[in-house]
Amino acid sequence: MKKTLLTTAIALASTTGGISQAQAADLTISCGAVGAELTLCQEGVAAWEAKTGHEVDVVSTPNSSTERLSLYQQILSANSSDIDVMQIDVVWPGLLANHLLDLREVLGDDAAAGHFETIVTNNTIDDRLVAMPWFTDAGVLYYREDLLEKHGFEVPTTWQELTETARAIKQSEREAGNDRMQGYVFQGRAYEGLTVNALEWVASHGGGNVVEADGEVSINNPQAAEALDLAASWIGDISPNGVLNYTEEEARGVFQGGNSVFMRNWPYAWALAQSEDSDVRGNVGVTQLPAGGEDGESAAGLGGWNLAVSRYTENPELAADLVAFLTGEEEQKRRAIEASYNPTIDALYQDDEVLDAVPFFGTLYDTFTNAVARPSAPTGDAYGRVSNAFFSATHEVLSGTKDGAQAVEDLENELLRLKRRNW
Repeated sequence: MKKTLLTTAIALASTTGGISQAQAADLTISCGAVGAELTLCQEGVAAWEAKTGHEVDVVSTPNSSTERLSLYQQILSANSSDIDVMQIDVVWPGLLANHLLDLREVLGDDAAAGHFETIVTNNTIDDRLVAMPWFTDAGVLYYREDLLEKHGFEVPTTWQELTETARAIKQSEREAGNDRMQGYVFQGRAYEGLTVNALEWVASHGGGNVVEADGEVSINNPQAAEALDLAASWIGDISPNGVLNYTEEEARGVFQGGNSVFMRNWPYAWALAQSEDSDVRGNVGVTQLPAGGEDGESAAGLGGWNLAVSRYTENPELAADLVAFLTGEEEQKRRAIEASYNPTIDALYQDDEVLDAVPFFGTLYDTFTNAVARPSAPTGDAYGRVSNAFFSATHEVLSGTKDGAQAVEDLENELLRLKRRNW
């Protein structure tokens, strides 16, 4: 019976939607918190159960990735077998690697064949494949096709064009009586989502990746400061003041309710925007995020999740088989068609059924394969503190307490102190 630390898990998750108590099943898996993500996982697990005759308990963990990581660290540090299979963020493999099974030892050397090589490399720590790619993500720009056509604007290709287009359409719509219309919504709360947004702004302006692959702290430069200052100019203009507390779902709620011209979000929002109860169904386009300027390039932050097996599982072969099934081509295809989750298997981006369901998987293929990674690899165990420092500094600029130049200078000093201690 696996109950010792799951009791703690229940307490931790009680404020975020609950968690199921593990029973006498062959395996437990943590693969979602609430909503479509959890439902899709439950359906995939049920298919594996029907195929194999084994039983699996699906453990719903906190929706917050920060709280989920804390839960995993607590369970793994106790060498507990409470959760056999864990859904882990793309920035966690290095942090959790010592507690995770080398999947190649169980599934064979070709376990990850056909998956995007960049993600396989990300999940390979000290020559050990510690997680299988499950779905990938990259930031994309959603826009109202009907509003751009109505007001005579093209899809913006730079952040400055987006700013001007959003402002003009918002003003016109409000003058026509739509006093709830906003220009642009994004993830502005001080959390990991803001790290990704800010990295996209900075990288697209040619300001680097905060910390480069060789460990060099690169954030203190004029391009990075300019990017943050531009984003700050949106607050109270094209973006509501409330965006400073938006995560993905708050931004989606505003956009899907018909009250924003543009939105930055992940591909999952496509299926929801096209659902029957969506106010913008049939009027949404998706394109790559804008470039920083004429000399800049679009930069999409790399996201996504993987499935890993705890080293402390009592059934390593069975757990690895479940992971192989859930991350396999058939299951990834189902998830792509039903809920627009990006596959990590290259062949599915040429699959007609997938492309019929999510057309931009084809047009934005390069965006997904060339997404910008957060600096988790060079900063190792210190990544959590690095990210916290970055999103906190960005939030200060958005809130108007610092300008971009001061923020990146202060951030550089803080990151250099972390570097001396931790990487």
